[in-house]
This record gives sequence, structure tokens and C-alpha cells, in this order.
Amino acid sequence: MGKVTGFKEFERQDESYTAVQERVGHYKEFTVPLSEAEITKQGSRCMDCGIPFCHSGCPLGNLIPDFNHMVHQGEWQKASWILHSTNNFPEFTGRLCPAPCEKACVLGIIAEPISIENIEKNIVERAFQEGWIKPQPPKTRTGKTVAVVGSGPAGLAAAQQLNRAGHTVTVFERDNAIGGLLRYGIPNFKLEKEIIDRRVAILEAEGITFKVNTNVGVNYDINDLKAFDSIVLCGGATQRRSLPTPGADADGVVQAMDFLTQQTKVVFGEKIENQVLATGKDVIVIGGGDTGSDCVGTSNRHGAKSVTNFEIMPKPPVGRSESTPWPYWPLQLKTSSSHKEGVERNWLINTKEFIKDANGKLTALKTVNVEWKMVPGQAPQLIEIEGSEKIWPCDLALLALGFTGPEKTLAEQLGLETDFRSNYKANNYQTNVPNVFTAGDMRRGQSLIVWAISEGREAAREVDLYLMGTTNLPTKEGGDLPPL
Repeated sequence: MGKVTGFKEFERQDESYTAVQERVGHYKEFTVPLSEAEITKQGSRCMDCGIPFCHSGCPLGNLIPDFNHMVHQGEWQKASWILHSTNNFPEFTGRLCPAPCEKACVLGIIAEPISIENIEKNIVERAFQEGWIKPQPPKTRTGKTVAVVGSGPAGLAAAQQLNRAGHTVTVFERDNAIGGLLRYGIPNFKLEKEIIDRRVAILEAEGITFKVNTNVGVNYDINDLKAFDSIVLCGGATQRRSLPTPGADADGVVQAMDFLTQQTKVVFGEKIENQVLATGKDVIVIGGGDTGSDCVGTSNRHGAKSVTNFEIMPKPPVGRSESTPWPYWPLQLKTSSSHKEGVERNWLINTKEFIKDANGKLTALKTVNVEWKMVPGQAPQLIEIEGSEKIWPCDLALLALGFTGPEKTLAEQLGLETDFRSNYKANNYQTNVPNVFTAGDMRRGQSLIVWAISEGREAAREVDLYLMGTTNLPTKEGGDLPPL
């Protein structure tokens, strides 16, 4: 695979970014692509591993050495064919996935791992450019109907797989456009929404029906949903976590997803009444994950006076922690492109109070420094450090605290069992109601886009098996490659 001595000859090269001053002035993607010659070199770095651990790192089981080798040989169409055999939407994962495959790369033991994610992105973009990605409608229809609720990556993957199996698929989305969190949870500067529209056009041409502004169980009768032969619930984990902190009802304490969704809608010409803006404000983002990072990038584009980030956990090490050795996903400091645009990051800090004025407007945050006490056999204990209280000027606090699980509406109306985290229970993606299946964050809790696609594909296979008694849809462990 690759060039025998490629990993010795070529160093890892990643895409660069346009200058901060330039990119914070717009909401477009700002990566500077590598040349085709350089991408070919990156593919050539792939070692001829005895066991390619990148497979185990990838929830989709992508055939990574195979498509790297095709890039090395200049066989881009074959690379696209191999990539799409396991991944319905590499244009999403190639931009947004944290690349667990790279953390499991064998070369990563001694050097920088293969730039798998960027190679993936270049393969799919070349495929679209060359017109290799075309609709693949089924040759025959089974007469079976399937409803997919939710149009995020899990729902879209399930829909495409089931449609290709010959079933008539309808996708229901409660928002005004397809994509789920891809559409409104990811800022446009990380994923331009035309990328979603391009793929949705392919899915529509394959025969999938999309219905937007359709909130099943709210403005769409649940009995109409039950008329389908099978149902796949991919509504995500959208129950937002809040802070039980004094003053959290202040005007200026805002959920991160509301802030990000509003901005994306404004980018596409929608008028948002009383849009939450960071312009000229002291902004504090509470939560150090990807959503927190997205709030930082958006706040800087608004022209915030200052941007500060709070994280209650300890600062991760710059290098891989000894507690997460290769090939595990590492505990390691992540500095995103948004962080590089300007933010003061703080770890081991907890918000004690949101301070507001007589009119209820947020003016400041009161915090305390903390430490975690680890006792074997017990849950970690959060200890406040006496005398470490501090007041931070703040006009806008953005809560990027993740999600507690899926909403209960569909479970209650369909009579579905849930677990202690409110996730929808399923055995092989099948709920306690035989014709109802579930996948993605709704089943496993908040997770990665790559896991959502994997879950959608696996759930589709189980649905096909349920409807037809047999299935030709592939699993992660192998299956027929799509037509070249």
C-alpha cells in the first residue's frame, strides 16, 4: 500500500488556512487546499501495515489503505469507488470528523499519522468535480414504504441505503431545510450548506422524498406515521443541558445552539427577530467542546469585544496522555481554527452565579476555581478552591454544555422503551415495537458524525432484513462495492 518508502521520504502536510484577519470577515470555508501532487504524496505515506489499525479506529470501517493506495497511483475514480463503498457522505466526514482513524494509524507510533481525513475530502471533491458521483436509483421497487424521522447524517444514511434496497423512503424534518445538526448546528465556515444541498439533490434524484417543516407527533399525526411499513427514528439527542446556577434566567444567558442556528439562518437571508449578537460584547462561552469552539468562531465574526472560554475539566496534555495510549482515542489538547482566531481559554473553573442588573440583563459572571479529587472505586469529586472566586465582566454567556439525550415526544406517542439516559432502547437497532427502528444519537447518545452515518447504515440493513427476510445491504465487516 502506498510507496514502500513513502513514509520515510515525505512529511505530513495539512491544509493551511487563510489569514485570521481575512477569514473572520465572512462565513465561508477558509481552508487552502493542497495541490494534487502534494495529496498524492500524502497517499504515498501510507505504510504497508501488517494490521491497519485505522480500520478499528473508524466507526465506518473505511478501507483506508485501499483508497490511499489509489490516490498514490493517481487512480482517483477507483479511490472514490472504494471510499463510497463504506461511507455515504465523505464530504461531511472529510470536513468535520475528528478522525479517530488517524489516532489509530500505525505510522502515528513513530511519526505524524497519515492525513486520512484530508485525503478523504480531496477524493470526494474530485469525484463531484469529475461527475463521478451520480444518482443510483434502484432498478426495482419492493412495494414497501419506510419513514425516516430526522435528516441528520444518520437519517440520510439510512434513507439512502433503504432506497437503494428498493423501498420507497420518505424523510421527515421538523426544520425548514434538510441536514439536521449539519445544517444548523455546524457553522457555515466549517461546512458550507451548498455541500449538503449538493448531496440532497443526489438523494432526491435517487427517489427519496423529503418533507420539511414536518414535526412528527406535533404537526404531523403519529397515526399517519404508523401507516408506513417501517419507521426509522433518527431525531438525534437534542435535549439541551442547562446550568442550575443562580441568575441563569438573565437576559444574555443563551443556549449555544440557538446562537449558532440563528446565525446560519441569517447567512442564508432569513430575518431573525431579536437575533442574539456578540457584537461589541464581552462574551463567555461555557463548555470546551466543538460547539464551544464554534461559538468562539461565530463571536469573533460578530465582532465581539472579548471572547473567553470556560471548561470545568483539567487542561489536557499537549501530547497523548499515558492514560490513552495508541491506538486509543487520546486525551490530548485540541486547538481549533476558531481558538486561533482569538480566545482566552480557562480550565478547572466553575460558574457560581450569573450576575444581572435591575432590568434582568446579564452584566457579569462569578466563578470559582476547582479541582477533581480522584478516589479509587468512587465517582470523581469536584472540590472548590477556597478564596479563588472571581468576577468576570460579561454581556453574553453562551451555554455549550452538550445534550442530555433525545426528546421524549416520539417515544411516548409510539410506546417505546428508553434507558436511564432517555436514549431509545433498541436491540440491533430494533425497538420494542417491531417495525420501529432507531439509530444515531437518538439510540447511542450524543456522538460523532461518523458514528451517525455508521448507525444509519447498520439500521438500514436491519430494517431491510425485517421487511424482506433477507438483505444484500453491506455491513462494516464487508459487502459488495457499489457500481464503478
